[in-house]
Amino acid sequence: MSSSPSPQPSAATSDRLLPAAGGGGERLFLPEGGMSEEERLGLPSAEAVGSEREKGAAEAAAAADAEEEKEDEEEEEEVRQKKEEEEGKEEAEEGETLKAKGGGKEVEEETEKLPPQLTDPSTASRGLEGGSKNDISPFSNFISTISQTKEDTGNENPSTQFVIEDIKNVTVYEFKTFNSESAKELPSLGHDVRQKQRTSVDVLPAEMKVSVPPETPLPIQTKTVNDFREDMEKAKLTGDWKAVYEFYSRTFNSFQDVNTAFKKYTDASFNSIEDCGVDFEFVNVVYDTLPSAPQDIQKCVLKGIINVLLQEWKGPRTKDDLRAYFVLLQNPLFSNTSTYVIYAHLLRQIAALTEGDHHFLVHWLKKMSQKRFKQMIDRMLQFISLRLFPAKPEELPLIEKCTWWIPSATKVLSLFNASNSLAIPPIVPYMDFYNSTLDHIDLMEEYQNWQSYGNSNKFSFCQYPFIISIAAKKIIIQRDSEQQMINIARQSLVDKVSRRQRPDMNMLFLNVKVRRMHLVSDSLDELTRKRADLKKKLKVTFVGEAGLDMGGLTKEWFLLLIRQIFHPDYGMFTYHKDSHCHWFSSLSCDNYSEFRLVGALMGLAVYNSITLDIRFPLCCYKKLLSPPIVPCDQSAPVGICSVNIDDLRQVMPELAHGLSELLSYEGNVEEDFYSTFQVFQEEFGVIKTYSLKSGGDKISVTNQNRKEYVQLYVDFLLNKSIYKQFAAFYYGFHSVCASYALMLLRPEEVEILVCGSPELDMHALQKHTQYDGYQKNDLTIRYFWEVVLEFPLELQKKLLHFATGSDRVPVGGMADLNFKISKSEASTNWLPIAHTCFNQLCLPPYKTKKELKEKLTIGISNAEGFGLE
Repeated sequence: MSSSPSPQPSAATSDRLLPAAGGGGERLFLPEGGMSEEERLGLPSAEAVGSEREKGAAEAAAAADAEEEKEDEEEEEEVRQKKEEEEGKEEAEEGETLKAKGGGKEVEEETEKLPPQLTDPSTASRGLEGGSKNDISPFSNFISTISQTKEDTGNENPSTQFVIEDIKNVTVYEFKTFNSESAKELPSLGHDVRQKQRTSVDVLPAEMKVSVPPETPLPIQTKTVNDFREDMEKAKLTGDWKAVYEFYSRTFNSFQDVNTAFKKYTDASFNSIEDCGVDFEFVNVVYDTLPSAPQDIQKCVLKGIINVLLQEWKGPRTKDDLRAYFVLLQNPLFSNTSTYVIYAHLLRQIAALTEGDHHFLVHWLKKMSQKRFKQMIDRMLQFISLRLFPAKPEELPLIEKCTWWIPSATKVLSLFNASNSLAIPPIVPYMDFYNSTLDHIDLMEEYQNWQSYGNSNKFSFCQYPFIISIAAKKIIIQRDSEQQMINIARQSLVDKVSRRQRPDMNMLFLNVKVRRMHLVSDSLDELTRKRADLKKKLKVTFVGEAGLDMGGLTKEWFLLLIRQIFHPDYGMFTYHKDSHCHWFSSLSCDNYSEFRLVGALMGLAVYNSITLDIRFPLCCYKKLLSPPIVPCDQSAPVGICSVNIDDLRQVMPELAHGLSELLSYEGNVEEDFYSTFQVFQEEFGVIKTYSLKSGGDKISVTNQNRKEYVQLYVDFLLNKSIYKQFAAFYYGFHSVCASYALMLLRPEEVEILVCGSPELDMHALQKHTQYDGYQKNDLTIRYFWEVVLEFPLELQKKLLHFATGSDRVPVGGMADLNFKISKSEASTNWLPIAHTCFNQLCLPPYKTKKELKEKLTIGISNAEGFGLE
């Protein structure tokens, strides 16, 4: 197995980055000229190898005087090396570096002898987080001054010096230890690419295989969190930051040092996904202190992280390596743009880990506090936003040279999203992953690229829909719907012309004509007969009534139809008072077409951006997305999803409570409950029995099988007993909304698109309200808003329901309601009235605030149905 040669650096680069021979994986800058191949690889020359063999034979036969002569020669060699070091020869300096890498004790002893001379904290404590422009030294200045800092402190390892003139050169340099290929595209994150990014032991020469040291146990921790706190207090009082500096410098020097400092027990493996083995308290204290520490300390931490990222790993990563990544990712210094180059490479390495490694990180992230978890999410979202729209473009490399930054950050962010989804309850709301900056990019281009390239390696934000806000997803769905409408209308026009028929404007719309007295049957007939036109723009006409549909008639049709279909007497849906939601009736019937009609109505509402007053539990929308794309195989099951007792609690909370009691019962379940694997339901006065499994009537529920019983019971109620009803509903919805855009949605987001958001902001409603006959400064209007803003949430919802037909807010917020207050010429003895089709409230000119509050409260609290006039 052969390995390809490393790419040559540009002519402008006077140094080369090579692996150290000690096997530690560190990278050193070595001069290009005057080096043999053996010296370049850090290996002994052929002559040296021969002399070693002769020496081995001489040691077996030589006398004591020969041994003494050999020792004299070694002493002379040491004198010669020291002399060359004083003269500043690079070869001797690099030799000492390799020697120091071979024996870490010499480096530690030298560190103790030469402590750093730090600046006074009164002048140097301004960190990377704030201050004036002069207080924040950019990353380019930090890199270019590391060599000078080494000379000042006198305790830095020569092998870690960097000479990078400006931040843009960092991306040209591209951390070539782990990216020898082009940095223009993020590589595939599979196992094969992972092996390419690190030098495998199998492709190394035999000499280098021998030089790879085995893993050694971590040193015992020498400092506790209390010791660190004492050092910090002492440093703040005395101004002597030596101990703190040494701790930070030592801790972030390597993955091993990170584990030594923060691992709970250095002699334990902690290879479980349930326990990451990290001392979270210690990590939090160290990181909370860092932003306010002197800049020299911050620089030494960043420098240490650079050294860590430059190490080239030989073989698979250990759990200690993952633990180090886990700790480094929490560094608060990465909130500043001056550290983004380092942060980007850290994210890239984490993104390039194997799926098995990601599995561990996902579970470890669940153990974090909500505060820290949220901080890391916000840090990555800010990183993506500032890379897309940098406040100061000169601070970052050209985007053409670092196109992998955003894909890497998004990939790592997906690990947090997976962890949040696994946590019960979620650590943060799913909305916290939204990046509103994406609302300002060309999302349709992202969507089309995603559709065109599918599962290829071309990055698109649509591959990670959790980061796209519901408002942005609505835009994608609307534009996709409009495009489908245009395509269908164009095809109808072409067909008409090809048959030499006169085009009619009505052919461009889905025209629904219904009679009010036969609303459901007429609507069902129209939608069934015009199934091919469902994706055209909807227009509704009520037979025998004059008027053009400018949106009001369409909304009225939806509201009346929904109210009639969901009425308990109609028998299609059952209303559960304790959960305030509807669920599908399990009663069997001969024709399920009306369930298909309800599904089509929901699809048309989403397709035409109309909010419906429907109350389905969340599991209904989970089923609606199972699967999100209608399968080609008509026999494939649809609307079946994984459900649990929490889903049942949203529909039937009392039953769910009873089943929870069964699960936690400490007595003998079989003798005390005397139940079998059966369900009993009443249908038209007749009790019917259904077995939850084969032979369920003969299987008793016991302490051992009660979990299975509860799971089968829940699955029966929410899936199997209503399968035909929901399948018809599913096909009706997807007959209108069939689109790949549905794959971007969560069940909660589908609910918001259909029903609107439950979050009310009455101040926003006041800001966007329009007036007809009133001015916003009129006394009646001022009284109105004073009363409304003083209302409790329940009355505010009733007002919104009274005026618009729904107590929820559209995805676009209150601005999309187009709420209007009109002046009524009626007597002030009258109550307010509303035109829900137009989101209009007609308000008489009440003279006092008390009178307005009284009449408004009576009106909104006693309105029947949708308050239609």
